[in-house]
Amino acid sequence: MTVNHHLWLPASADLTLLQDEVHVWRIDLDRPETQLQHLSATLSGDEVCRAKRFYKELHRQRFIAGRGILRTILGRYLNVEPQQLQFCYEASGKPVLADTLANSKLWFNLTHSQGLALCAVSCDRLVGVDLEYIRPISDVLALAKRYFSPGEYAVISGLPPHQMQQVFFRYWTCKEAYLKATGVGLAQLEQIEVSLTLGQPAKLKTEQHWSLLELVPDNNSVAAIAVEGYGLNLKCWQY
Repeated sequence: MTVNHHLWLPASADLTLLQDEVHVWRIDLDRPETQLQHLSATLSGDEVCRAKRFYKELHRQRFIAGRGILRTILGRYLNVEPQQLQFCYEASGKPVLADTLANSKLWFNLTHSQGLALCAVSCDRLVGVDLEYIRPISDVLALAKRYFSPGEYAVISGLPPHQMQQVFFRYWTCKEAYLKATGVGLAQLEQIEVSLTLGQPAKLKTEQHWSLLELVPDNNSVAAIAVEGYGLNLKCWQY
């Protein structure tokens, strides 16, 4: 089972997003203080309040960087200043563009793990993204039995220990990317079934009209993007 390594390129000044494209941005969340001050100035009042609630300074800074850079990226597509963007929130807490910009047909999703974030953007297609650093989990088989289908559990339990963790996180990111795209949340994790077979792209068995795109954004990490439709061209940008 292999996951694609993509080349992360600097985005061109005249950024365009076609309907058959998905753009994913790789974002380093650890930014210098001067840049954080600039990004903080683009946030809304509720985002500033949310940032202040973080107990650890590092987490506060990474939240500011993530939200500020998300606003900067979306502003480039929409040709508006980052601070002009307004978000509203679905029941799951997922941010979407508020009514004033909803007719842009721009869909996006943000994920982060440690000091790295990914932002997926698509035109007129629901999109979700999830990123996980692979880490040892002592009860990986118990978790797989609880949250995965019998077929997925059979795949993981049949693997040698050094492969178990990576495949567990591949299943997890694929499922969570879809649940984030649809705004359903993790409560339905076990109802989504993913097919991972040697040399073949991951597929959603339970949802026929969705694509899964897997990638490796950093050493010892896996990520997945779930997007409505097929025949999609993935472009990877480095912020």
